[in-house]
This record gives sequence, C-alpha cells and structure tokens, in this order.
Amino acid sequence: MISNFNRISKTLKSKFFFDYDLSSSTWFRTGGKADLFCIVSDEEELKIILENLNNETPLFIIGVGSNVLIRDGGFRGLIIKLGKAFNKLNIKNTLISAGAGILDTNLSKYAYNNSIEGLEFFSGIPGSIGGAIKMNAGCFGNSTKDVVKEISVYNKNGIKNNLSNNEIGFSYRNSKLSDDYIVTSVILEGRTGEKQDIETKIKEIKFKREVSQPLKTQTSGSTFKNPTGLYAAKLIEQADCKGLKVGDAVVSNKHSNFFINLGRATSNDIENLGKLVQNKVMQKMNILLEWEIKLIGEPLEK
Repeated sequence: MISNFNRISKTLKSKFFFDYDLSSSTWFRTGGKADLFCIVSDEEELKIILENLNNETPLFIIGVGSNVLIRDGGFRGLIIKLGKAFNKLNIKNTLISAGAGILDTNLSKYAYNNSIEGLEFFSGIPGSIGGAIKMNAGCFGNSTKDVVKEISVYNKNGIKNNLSNNEIGFSYRNSKLSDDYIVTSVILEGRTGEKQDIETKIKEIKFKREVSQPLKTQTSGSTFKNPTGLYAAKLIEQADCKGLKVGDAVVSNKHSNFFINLGRATSNDIENLGKLVQNKVMQKMNILLEWEIKLIGEPLEK
C-alpha cells in the first residue's frame, strides 16, 4: 500500500504524509500515527486515490477530529481528509448544496445569511457536515436526518453514488454508511424564514452550549449516546462519576457526558475512563452506555 502511494503521490496535487502523527488532528490531542494521511485535493483525485487502494487496507475519513478518539497505537492504513475543494456552498430556493468539508457552524451561518431556517442547530455541533451525516449528528432536539435531501458518496472502490434520505439509513446518532464510505457533498432542505428569528435561535443555542458545556477545553463533544428516553449525562452524574479521573483524563464537572484531556492524557486514559464510567452506570442503573465518540486504531503495544 505504501509503495503504491509513494509512486502516485508524485503525480497528484493531493498532499500525502507518511507515518503521520494524528494527535494534532483531533480535539483530544491524543493518538498515535497513521501509516498514511492524505489531504485530498478534489473529487477527481479522490477517485484516483481510491482506485489505487488495496481492498484490504483499512480506510477512515476524518473531518476536524471533533468526535473521534484515535488509539495510541495509531492507524494501520489510510486516513483521508477532504481539502478546500470540498468546502463549497450554493443555494437554490430553499435547497442548500454543501461540500462535505464545510464546518457545521459555517453551514448554519450561510443559511442565516440567506434567510433559510431549520438549520440553526448546526451552530451547536462541532465538526464538519460529512461527519454530521455519517453519525446523524444533532443537538437540542434536532438531527441531521431532518434536513438532508440527498448526498453524494464514494465507496472504497472509487465508485460514486447519490443516495436519498431514506437510502442513508439514518437512526439515532448513526447511519448505515460504513467507515469507508466517503461523503463528498449534501443537499439540505430548509424553509424560508425571517433573519431575526433565525438569529435568535442561533443565539439561544450558543448560550445553552456556553452555560452547559466545557467549551475551550481539550474535549470531544458528547462521549456517550443518550439511551432511549434518558440522558447519558444524568446517568453518569447519578453514578457519582463527575470529576472521575484516569491519568490526565477527567469527567467534566460542568457536563458529565464530556471527557476532558487536562493536558497529558493518552487515548488509553480516555478509553479506560469511558470503560470505568460504563461499569459504574451499569452497576448502579443496569444500563450500558454506548459510545458516541468514534474509537479507531490500535492499542499501544506494551
């Protein structure tokens, strides 16, 4: 796999990094190295890269690294990040076409600037729109599935498909899109609205986040999914896990479903903290919390 990309990297505009340190690419600032990390220049080169990828080589797509924990042993395969060509936004009536690399917050601003309502909740989601589709991201009662009309995706063999909302298989904080499916663009449908009303909703979401979440820390958003009819944060609090530490990883005292790297935590610390919280919640409430953060890569060999 490596020798193949050594050859084609010299003929493409895409940037290739071998034995790449992934810790700088995630919000937790932890994790090992990837065999190969590629910032893809455009859709044409994405197709070429995928066509040169061995089917047995692991593949993962990373956005801004806001909802991923890369284990300390790193990733034995190719990690792709979409470049600037995937950051385009266009509008026609109430339909917004967005490249998968667009930040969720920038999508929300674009909708506001064009008097389109229904997308305000994206202002409260850290990450990019491609990741939001993969995990059906949402907040404060809204989810990505509610506004997606159609997406364009590439499979691992470089074949492109357009999928409708129903074909994506959205479920709570999930979809049927596997890790090696690459979302390149999405068409979202909003509604014509008043800019003042849209601005008010965005400000409300921003305020709720500021008062309830540990912003400006090395965190990664919600750690666990909410069980049906319940709140993970409440369950974690009831299990006396606020402030719980493993190494330099700690459960936030401000929002117990957020883990924080105090500065020197490893991915192993964070993952073990998660397992400890899961065990405590299970022992007290007989409920198994499911990870919302995506765990990838290999543990560090001892």
